[in-house]
Amino acid sequence: MTINSREEHIVNATTGLSDQILDFTCRLVAEPSTVGNEKGVLKVVEEEFRKLSMTSQRISIDNESVINHPGYASTPWEAEGRYNLVATRQPEVADTKVVGRSALFNGHLDVVSPEPLSLWDRNPFSPLVRDGWLYGRGAGDMKSGVAAMIYAVHAINAAGFSLRAPVTLETVIEEECSGNGALACLAAGHDADAVLIPEPFGPTILTAQLGVLWFKVEVAGVPSHVLDTQAGANAIEKCWPLINALRSLEEELNELDVPAAYQGMPHPINLNVGIVRGGDWPSTVPAAAEFHARLAFFPGMDYETICHRIKTTLCEAAKQDPWLAANSPIVSFYGFRSQGHSISRELPGLQTLNDCHKSLKGSDASSYIACCTTDLRAFIHYGRGQATCYGPIAEAIHAANERVHIESIIDTAKTYALFLSRWCGLAE
Repeated sequence: MTINSREEHIVNATTGLSDQILDFTCRLVAEPSTVGNEKGVLKVVEEEFRKLSMTSQRISIDNESVINHPGYASTPWEAEGRYNLVATRQPEVADTKVVGRSALFNGHLDVVSPEPLSLWDRNPFSPLVRDGWLYGRGAGDMKSGVAAMIYAVHAINAAGFSLRAPVTLETVIEEECSGNGALACLAAGHDADAVLIPEPFGPTILTAQLGVLWFKVEVAGVPSHVLDTQAGANAIEKCWPLINALRSLEEELNELDVPAAYQGMPHPINLNVGIVRGGDWPSTVPAAAEFHARLAFFPGMDYETICHRIKTTLCEAAKQDPWLAANSPIVSFYGFRSQGHSISRELPGLQTLNDCHKSLKGSDASSYIACCTTDLRAFIHYGRGQATCYGPIAEAIHAANERVHIESIIDTAKTYALFLSRWCGLAE
């Protein structure tokens, strides 16, 4: 589909906002918005909404509607007083008989820890522009996408057009650990005919993602002086056979009932032991230890089933060790409880997005099969379901020296603005 004159005007208006988009991204990156520390970045977004004449509202993540939701993920950290920001642009059409289709953009503001800082070339929260890239924690994942989506909506205004359907902008927290932010917005009634999330997977259309869960395993031991280690039971060492058993489960999950989207992929299901704690003195046999892990699972498997598999695996491993057999490890689940999904590219919203990409780039967008989870899970499983990711190009997300390609941020904003004009419809 070729770009008409009105669409060209919108694309040009978006290009004209490039400096503002980059500046906004840098101000977002400068806020160290790890879990529980999001108020600074939320203030920046709230002020930007106000500057762009968009009225926003705060959506709490600890109200009853989300806590009682079937997709709610329990967490050990404090949720009280923490919130998302949502702005909605209503259609400005006199003839209410002619309407378009609603759209929603969702982007998360939380970031993972930049530790260890020694691996970074500079302060991870001091944004740096160099050789066409923007460096900093969260630059790619996904504050640049947040800037692109907000300014795509503003570009419609800047071009002097109105839309025939409402557009919602969600800036959420807890995407990196629970998904409760997006879920809270959905529970508050925010959904749309099409949902786009600018995750940094590049200008691709995501059609499948894995389920993901987090869990903790606690192991008890018996303390003793190291002059007689046999008198104690080393809780740290007792974790080893349990982790090895989980590795076997990981391999088993990679081989059984592989969905079509993941066939041919070498190792989509990954276990990550991300936290290990135990002991309190080098010369004392540790009396307690725990490890925290993340495990993926294929679309089609439900959360309760994979939890049962983990519990059974740990139970069977414990039976092989006399101490663990008599002192069962305790497993608990928290944070992510996100089920996977697979959808068709033939959905109208995804087709329209691809047409917009093709109009700007001259070829179809590639499909993306994700080995992780995103906030899509809220919209696919509990909303209207026509949702995908399409965003900037980033490197080293969750790693040192994270960076995002600046031109790709602007390209994302252009595609989103064009999508709004075609999906929601421009008013005459």
